Amino acid sequence: MEERENGALRKLTAALIGCGGMGATHNLALKALSEEMGVEMIAIADCRQECLEKGAEIWPGVHKYETGMELLEKETPDIVHICLPSYLHADHAVRAMKKGCHVFIEKPVCLSREEGELLLKTQKETGVKVMVGQVVRSFAEYRYLKEVYEKQTYGKLKSLVMQRLSRKAAWGFENWFMDEKKSGSVVLDLHIHDLDFLRYMIGEPDSFTVKATAFETGLINQVIVDYRFGDVFAVAEGLWDVSTTMAFEPSFRACFEEATVVYNGTKEPALVVYGKDGTVVSPKLEKDDQMRDAVSGINLSDLGPYYTEIRYFLECLRSGKEMRRAPLEEGVKSVLLGLEELEAAREYVKGR
Repeated sequence: MEERENGALRKLTAALIGCGGMGATHNLALKALSEEMGVEMIAIADCRQECLEKGAEIWPGVHKYETGMELLEKETPDIVHICLPSYLHADHAVRAMKKGCHVFIEKPVCLSREEGELLLKTQKETGVKVMVGQVVRSFAEYRYLKEVYEKQTYGKLKSLVMQRLSRKAAWGFENWFMDEKKSGSVVLDLHIHDLDFLRYMIGEPDSFTVKATAFETGLINQVIVDYRFGDVFAVAEGLWDVSTTMAFEPSFRACFEEATVVYNGTKEPALVVYGKDGTVVSPKLEKDDQMRDAVSGINLSDLGPYYTEIRYFLECLRSGKEMRRAPLEEGVKSVLLGLEELEAAREYVKGR
C-alpha cells in the first residue's frame, strides 16, 4: 500500500466513527502520526454535537456526520476507526469492510458468536485488513512479561495473577455500559483485556472455573476466573465496583522459577522484578509514547499504548505485512472465550 505520488508518500485517508473518550484518543493519535505516516482525516461522525465539534477542531475542513452509517454511505476512506459503544461495533465494521475500507475497531470486536462469524466472513470476502483494539497487547509492561515468558529469562512460569479493577462504569452515553446486551457486562468490556492477553501469551486454556457477583439489576460486575494452562495456573479478576469513585487499577504478578515480576499501574515504578537472589530491579522499558510530537504539539505520553497500537496498524498497512498483534480472528476468539465465561458467571450468581 506504500504508493507514492510525485515521489511523496500517498496520503491514507481516514474516518473516525465515535468521538467520545476513546474516539478522542484515536483522533489525537492519528493527528500525532499524520505527518510521519501520511494520514489525513477526511470525515468524523458522532450523534453528540459537542463531541463532533471537539473532534473536528484539529482537522480543518473535515466532513462531519451525525451517524457512522451516514458517513459510510457518503465517504470511502482508506481506513475507518470505529470507537462506538460495543453493540454498534459489528454492524459498522461490516459496512466499512464492504466498502473496501481497512478497519481499526475497538474491543470487544463484537458481542455474539453470530456477529463474530459475520465479521470473519466479510473480511474473507473483501480482503481488507482489520485490527482490534486489544490495547494491553501494546503496553510496554505486558510486552515485557510476554518476552521474559517466551525467552524463559527467569525460568519457567509457575503462576500468574492478573487484576483489572475499576469504579462503576457510569460514564457511558445513555448509560450503555449498564445494559448487558450493549456492553457484555464487566466480562466483555473490562476483563476481556486480561483474558485476551493470557491467550496471546500462553495460548488457549485447558480449563477454567468462574466465580462472580452481580449488581442489584443482575448485571455481572465482578468475575474471578481460575485458568489452567498445562502446569501453569492463572487467576484473572475483573471488577466494576459498586462505587463510582474508586480509582482504576490494572496489575499482574507473575511467579517464575527465578524471579517474580510485579506490575501495578497505580505505582511508581510500575514494574518491578524481585529476584530469587534478593535483587530488586525496575526494568527500563522503551515506549513509543515517550516523546512530544513536534508537528501536532500533542504530548504522546497522554496517548500511551493507544498511540503504539495505532502506529503498528498504520505500519502494517504501509508495508503490507501481516497484522499479527491483534488481528480480527484474535479479537473474535477472545470474545468467544468471554462469552463462555459470562455464561458461567451467570450460572454461578444464579446458584448462590
